[in-house]
Amino acid sequence: MQPQSADAPVRPHPGAGPDRSTARVGCPVLVVIVNYKSAPLAVDCLASLEEELAGIPGARVALVENASGEAGELARALDDRGWHGWVDLIEADRNGGFAYGNNRAIGPALAGDDPPRYLLLLNPDTYIHPGAVRELVAFMDTHPRAGIAGSRLENPDGSARRSAFRFPSLASELESTIAMGPVSKVLKPWVVAPPVPEGAEPTPTDWLSGASMIVRREVFADIGLMDETYFMYFEEVDFCRRAARSGWGRWYVPRSRVVHLVGQSSGVTDPKKRRNRRPRYWFASRRHYFKTHLGPAGVVVADLLWASGYGLKRLRDLATGRGNEDPEHFLGDFLRYNFSFRRGRGA
Repeated sequence: MQPQSADAPVRPHPGAGPDRSTARVGCPVLVVIVNYKSAPLAVDCLASLEEELAGIPGARVALVENASGEAGELARALDDRGWHGWVDLIEADRNGGFAYGNNRAIGPALAGDDPPRYLLLLNPDTYIHPGAVRELVAFMDTHPRAGIAGSRLENPDGSARRSAFRFPSLASELESTIAMGPVSKVLKPWVVAPPVPEGAEPTPTDWLSGASMIVRREVFADIGLMDETYFMYFEEVDFCRRAARSGWGRWYVPRSRVVHLVGQSSGVTDPKKRRNRRPRYWFASRRHYFKTHLGPAGVVVADLLWASGYGLKRLRDLATGRGNEDPEHFLGDFLRYNFSFRRGRGA
């Protein structure tokens, strides 16, 4: 399926001040934040951006309220803080997911008379360190073949989180589940989440976390908008892979530092709730990714490798008395979503 266009109507909230286009003359970077039941976090994120964007003439924010009922709360926050001069509040007509929400801002911005040079996707459950946006813009300005770049993501204590990854593959599906010494050692080159790169110099990578990811507008012209088939998860992996096929570089820029309160906006990957059951859309996104990039046969092989590896791991855990820290019902849900429903329910 081809990525959907962003031609659905975009309606600024009535309380969000005058109707203004998100594309501004000379706008170097448009920050896009998609909110869903995260209004307090989104306001904190905006507060961290205020001084930073004041130092980048023409920079703006498009805050997309993804039909979670918080438009009024966000509009009041913009009013109270006097942020209407640099933040546009956009109401999506439905909660279509992460890609859908981003496209509601990106599509109209790129269709404007003078589209922004870069678009920075930023999660509402983040806050930036000073210089984070400027570092990304400066890197993109000096690396014309860099299509996408991502920040160093950190925990609140300053420790680094993994945010530069390898593309998922058949080998990585086995590696990610089997967790057996000799096999894992052989499959190490295919680990999706390698250790955080050391040092402060930019590093090429396969894909970046969409929690803080800047994209050159020409990339959208080449490959289109984000694929809205993905409700959540795998959409940035897919986007980076399509960019790679068009010859655009993807870079990790560690001097751009962003704190990510992981899982606070989605609740799925919150480390404090490690055993949260994976929602159906996680499995659907994974399946769509492999079907798009490896074809129907590749999906079957990927599923068999994942299930085989995970089954062997659970048998070993049971035999050795190891506890299970994976999401609840993970294997059963995987088998049900990827085998029982393969010919139905969006398979």
